[in-house]
Amino acid sequence: MDLAALDIFRTVALEGSVTRAAERLGRVQSNVTTRVQQLEEQLGAPLFLREGRRMVLTPAGELLCGYADRLLALAEEARQALHPSEPSGRLRLGAMESTAAARLPHPLAQLHAQWPGLAVELSTAPSRQLVEQVLAHAIDCALVAWPPPGLDPQAPVEHSVVFSEALLLALPANHPPVHEPEDLQLDTLAAFGNGCTYRRVGEAWMQRRNATPPQVLELASYHAILACVATGRCAAVVPQSVIDLMREPPALRMVPLASCDTVLVHRRGYASPALTALRAALLALPAPPAPAPAPAAGRVTPA
Repeated sequence: MDLAALDIFRTVALEGSVTRAAERLGRVQSNVTTRVQQLEEQLGAPLFLREGRRMVLTPAGELLCGYADRLLALAEEARQALHPSEPSGRLRLGAMESTAAARLPHPLAQLHAQWPGLAVELSTAPSRQLVEQVLAHAIDCALVAWPPPGLDPQAPVEHSVVFSEALLLALPANHPPVHEPEDLQLDTLAAFGNGCTYRRVGEAWMQRRNATPPQVLELASYHAILACVATGRCAAVVPQSVIDLMREPPALRMVPLASCDTVLVHRRGYASPALTALRAALLALPAPPAPAPAPAAGRVTPA
C-alpha cells in the first residue's frame, strides 16, 4: 500500500469513474484499474462497487478514504517541510462562496505568479462544513466566517483573522425602512444550507422579533438568493463585497447589519511553506474601498 496507489484510489473515489480518474492522473485506464485491484488484493477487501461505468465506494472503501486523505496530506506536508523557502506542490484550500468570488481572485493570481510550482485546489462550502473538512484532512485550510455555527469549541484548529466583512440585510426595494428587527415585515430568510455563519446571523437577528425562528429558503448561490429577495418573498444576509461585484444589482433595500471576521483556519500544528505564502498573500490585500453611492432610484436603496 504505497502513496501512489492511495492517490489513484482516492482520485477514482472523487471522480466516481476510472476513465475520468485516468484523465486527471495522466495514466491509461488499464493502469488505474490494475492499481485499484492490487490495492484491494493487498487489503483483502473490495473497495468499490462497480455499477456499469460508475465506481461507488464500499463501506471498506469509505473507511480507507479517510485514512488516504490523512496519509497523503501528511506526505505532502513532509515534502514541503524539506523545502521551506520554496512553496510548491499542492495546497487544498476551502472557502465560502462569497469569499471565493469577491476576495480570492487577486491573491490567488499573485500567488501563482510568484510561486508557479504551487498548485492551489479550491473548493467551496458553508463555514462549518469547511472546518469539518479541515479536521478530516480532506482539505488543508479554509477561509470561513468565524465562528461557524455548531462547531465544537474544543475542535483542534487554529485560526487567524485575514479580513472583516460588512454584512447587509437585503430586503425588497418596496419594504419600509428597517431600524430594528420589529420593523421587519418578512418571515422568510433566503440563505445557504446549515453550517453557513451568515445564515445564523440572519436567523438570530430575525428571531429577535419574537421567539419563532424564521422560515429558511435554502439556495445554492447569491444570485439566486438576491433574485428571491427581489420578488418580495424574503430577506437575506449578504456581504457588501458580493454586492460590489455586481454591475447592476437587483432592486433592493440594503440595511447595514453587522460585521463578521473571515479567518484562515487549519489543523492545530499544521504548517507548510504553501500555507505561509497563502497567508501573506491574503494579508497583503488592500483595505476594501468605501461603498459606492447608491445608484439611481430603483436600484440599491440604503435604509
